[in-house]
Amino acid sequence: MARSTWPAEVALWISHGTALLHETNGWRLSLLLGGMLFARGRLTVASWLRAGELGDDFRGYYYFLGSLGRKGKSLAGALLRLAVQVINPGERLLFAIDDTPTKRYGPHVEGAGIHHNPTPGPAGQKYVYGHVWVTLAWVVRHACWGTIGLPLLAFLYVRQVNVAGIAPWYRVKFQTKLEQAAALVEWLAGWLNCLEKTLWVVVDGAYAKKPFLKRAQKAGATVVSRLRKDAALWSVPEPVLPGKRRRGRPRKYGAERLSLAKRAGHAQGWTWETFLLYGAEALTCYKTFLATYKPAGGLIRVVLVREKNGAWRAYFCTAAEATVAEILEAVADRSAIEQDFHDLKEVHGAGQQQLRNYWANIAAYHLTVWLHTLIELWAWHKSKKVLVDRSASPWDDATRRPSHADRRNALRRACLENDFQRETAAAGLGRKLHRLWHRMVRMVA
Repeated sequence: MARSTWPAEVALWISHGTALLHETNGWRLSLLLGGMLFARGRLTVASWLRAGELGDDFRGYYYFLGSLGRKGKSLAGALLRLAVQVINPGERLLFAIDDTPTKRYGPHVEGAGIHHNPTPGPAGQKYVYGHVWVTLAWVVRHACWGTIGLPLLAFLYVRQVNVAGIAPWYRVKFQTKLEQAAALVEWLAGWLNCLEKTLWVVVDGAYAKKPFLKRAQKAGATVVSRLRKDAALWSVPEPVLPGKRRRGRPRKYGAERLSLAKRAGHAQGWTWETFLLYGAEALTCYKTFLATYKPAGGLIRVVLVREKNGAWRAYFCTAAEATVAEILEAVADRSAIEQDFHDLKEVHGAGQQQLRNYWANIAAYHLTVWLHTLIELWAWHKSKKVLVDRSASPWDDATRRPSHADRRNALRRACLENDFQRETAAAGLGRKLHRLWHRMVRMVA
């Protein structure tokens, strides 16, 4: 598959990405992505090279990974431009930021350390050794398939105790996850300035803190997140009437302390409304009000949601004029980045690459991220019939949307069909050989 023929949409971004790399190594990008697409088994870099028939020059590709890791922002920007062209973004663009660990093995993996394990599993492992990636994804809604996440860029989080173990010529400086998330928003705002769109960012409650919120708002982003039940909220200050302004600056925070627990426990003020959450319409009981919050730097919109069992959850948005539907749907759509993490690890094998070099690890993770997004963009306007055929599995749900693995297999088939047409255009093969070829393609992909 070293010379696999990419579809036009995918080849467009690859050509743009190649132009951003040095001419001595840029041509390797297309071939390496082709090997990644058809790799099987444990998805190490060696399996990429075998699938792409690139083993004769394996040293060159390992060196290429080391240089590619430094070009992550430029290539992610080119991919973002392509995504905006493929998908009609509307007036508001919603992005999600979260972090995920990838397990690694060996004491000499640069940037790896012991981190909290968000999915301990049956063994109950509280910690995991490996890398942690603070990842940015564009969250979009497909007309037929619901919410989909398009990962674009990630920063490798290295604990402060592990920074000393990285060679000084890498110039790695310690940054908290909040600082890295804020840097992702600033990078994103710089790329989206020309679009004149409203930028929304939805994050987990762990990121709803001043170091992130202050920089995100300064970059022009509206932040939606979960709110702690014991959050220190204050009332909205009374407006100053004309002609009665006193000396000094007007109050930014009210004088009354607000209790979320008391607001949630009060029987009045609750409203029922139907929202599109997690791909289905859901009748939701909620209560909303304005408050001031010091970590957010002022006025916020608070939404309380009550469950059927009486439990309640709190969310907030830094845009006071935001509607409840916009806030709750953004919170629900954040699940798309969690699905991205699952697909990156299970389908593309993120973290399985046996690399030690700091920049090579960054490049390997970003290659899985970019291949994931390229597959989704290629499949965006494709029909369900093109992407998946469940006729051979009558026990399966025929109405289920194509998974990311289904879309990857469809791209494999498209590449194989392009190769077949290119090689046999002048051969004049019969129909029987054509049918045999299509059967083989279905078996392979």
